[in-house]
Parts: sequence; C-alpha cells; structure tokens
Amino acid sequence: MRSMIARVLPAVLLALALPLAGCKQTQRFFFGGPPPGTPGYVIGFLGAVIADEPRAALEAREVLSEGGNAADAATTMALTLAVTLPSRAGLGGGGACLAYFPPAKTPEAIMFLPQPAESAGTDRPAAVPMLLRGLLTLQARHGTRTIANLIQPAEGLARFGVPVSTALARDLKVVGQALTLDPGAARAFASITGGPLTEGTTLMQPDLGTTFAEIRINGVNDLYGGALAERLERASANAGSPITAADLAKARAGVATPIIIPGWPRDHDGGDEEIAFLPLPADGGLAAAAAFQAFVHNAQDVSGAKAIALAVAARYRHAGGDAKTLLSTPPAAPRACRRSRPRPVSSPSTARGVRSPAMSPWAICSASGGSRAAPGSCSPPRPRRGRRRCSPPRSPSPRRASAFVPRSRRRGRKVPRWPPPPPLPRR
Repeated sequence: MRSMIARVLPAVLLALALPLAGCKQTQRFFFGGPPPGTPGYVIGFLGAVIADEPRAALEAREVLSEGGNAADAATTMALTLAVTLPSRAGLGGGGACLAYFPPAKTPEAIMFLPQPAESAGTDRPAAVPMLLRGLLTLQARHGTRTIANLIQPAEGLARFGVPVSTALARDLKVVGQALTLDPGAARAFASITGGPLTEGTTLMQPDLGTTFAEIRINGVNDLYGGALAERLERASANAGSPITAADLAKARAGVATPIIIPGWPRDHDGGDEEIAFLPLPADGGLAAAAAFQAFVHNAQDVSGAKAIALAVAARYRHAGGDAKTLLSTPPAAPRACRRSRPRPVSSPSTARGVRSPAMSPWAICSASGGSRAAPGSCSPPRPRRGRRRCSPPRSPSPRRASAFVPRSRRRGRKVPRWPPPPPLPRR
C-alpha cells in the first residue's frame, strides 16, 4: 500500500502543479510574490509609456511594474530624459501636464512653463528652471511615491553612464561644433577625437549626478532657496545670463482648467466623449484641439486639419484671445485652388476672405510646396506651363469629359476622367 501511494503521489503533485504554473494569481496566493516597490509586483497590463528616448520609457515602465501610478511614471520619465536626452529635456526647462485621476469629474492641467528671469542689462536672457517645480506639484497632487525615490534611476544613469541613443546622437551632430567651444559641455558631450559623441558611446555626467544627489537628500526646494540656488545664481552670472535668488523664489507651478471639447459621438448611449487639451499659453494644445475638431467633421482631410491647426496657433500668437473664441470660429480650410498666383506668407497684403496671410491656412499650404491640389484639399497646385494654376471643382460635362478619354477607348464606352490629366507637350 505504501509503495502504491509513493508511486501515485508524485503524479498527483505534478498534475496539481501544471495548472498552477499557468496562473500567477494562484501562485501568489499559495507561494507569495514580489513586494510592492519591486519590479514584477503588478501582474497583467501595466499601462503604456511613450517617450522620445527608449531608456526613459523603460524606467517609467519599471515604475508601473513596481506598483506606481501614471504620475509616478511621468515623473520618472521626465527625470530620466534630463540625463538620456538633455537636448530636449532638462532641469533648466519646463513643461505642462494633463492629469485625470478618478473620482475627479474633470481633468486638470499642471502648468510649469519656463518663466523669464528679471535680469537687466544682458543680451543673453535666461529662463527660470521650472521642471522640478512642476514634477513636485504633480507628485503632491497625484503621486504615490516621493521625489527622492523616483530620482534614484536618473541619478544612477548620470553617475555611471548611459549609452547615447539615436535621438541624442542626431541632436549632438547638429550642435556639436558649438558644444566643443564650451569647456563644461565639451567634458560631457565631446568624444576623445574632439567631435560630438556618436550613437552607442557612453555618456557620463558626474556633475549632473551630484546635483541629483543633492536634490534627493535636501529636497526640491534646495534648487529654489538653498545652497543649490546660490550655486546656480553664481554660475548664471558668470555665464552672462543671470538668474537671481528672487527669480528662483517666485517660481511656482500652477493648476489650470484644460481645453475640453466634444469628441467622437458614442452610439451606445447617445452621448459624446470629451477630449482634454493643454490650455493657453501652451498653444500646442490649442492647435491640437483645432486639428481634432477638423478631424471630427472630415476624418480624411489630413492636410486641411493641419492647415487649420497652424492657422489657429498663428492667430493666437498674432492677436491673442481665449481658446473658446478661437476654436468657435476657426479659419476654414480652402475647398478649391485659386486661379490667381498664391501670395507668400510674409506678404503684408490681405488675402481674400482672411484678415492676414499669416493666419490663412491657404497661405500656409501654398508656402510649403506640393503637388497638384485635388478638389476640397489644401495642397497648393504645382506649376503648369510656368504658372501656378489649377481648376476649381465642378461637375464635368459629357462633352468635356469625352475629350480626355484615352484614344484606345474612344470607339468603346466613354468613361469620364476627372480631373483631367495635364496636357502632353507638343512635339
């Protein structure tokens, strides 16, 4: 009997272990799992992270895997980008953030755009660093972890080095000559041969790692009213772009109401989705809202939506205004090409039907160049016989359409072709 049980027991245990191996929830119930704050704590779908640099996206994904929320991941990604892609993000910059965390009924926008320093008598004005102020506000309102905990990955990458990504190598190639003229920038971004760092080489930033360590130990306010603020004040004065202690002390991030517009209609309950965009003065949110409105009315007209977005942003920069007024009366995309030669964007004259050429989507399209415009599109016409001209959209008559039927098909059924192809050159 004992020998039979000894033979059957391993098979029974194996049969129980096979289904348990495919169920992580059951495994954790019986055997436990990683504690919170450890990668792998969250099982299943973690969320989505999008960044301009791959290492920053990976670090933000690790935060989600450890049990952090979207605010924690966004803070980690921004701090990592300051190390891995300093050409587009850094401690001296700023930004804006849209956040929505239920049970709140509406989202909110955290605005920490760069503010000009009140420095007089200089030809190189500087902006007050606002990134850490904005991230601190985001964490205080929605985060679950502290800045000191989220800053550790960026500190390690700056201190021990990180491979140069494709995006950073491309940016360094553009400004490589100017970086080598500055001794401090050359120590970090110049290679042994004297040129900028190339893709795959190691980027070491020990000074930035030391700054991150001071912020982690002393807090974010050290940059705006402590020893780190004094160092920044002296260094900016020596560089010719002074930032005073008073400028740093007045730096504050704000919370604003975003631009909310109706989205795609929902069929199952008869209501409408609501889409939120960054409010002014971040005109990128205004342009995105204008483009989305154009897509709702015509999802196929990509060039028209782009032209309207650029025109709305240009109108705001030219004359100002509030988002509701600018979006309620956006400039209409042109439905047909003009017979006259399009005027350049820089011309001071007034385009027909629009206040100024700089605010005209047709002027913006005509200045970019392109192929022959189809009816209802915003692409400028291509030159024909030395002139920029195209025909307005109209229904073709049978007599006119028959003139453009291929010669090989004239004896059979005549199929209208519209718009007509360009005429062949005479021999």
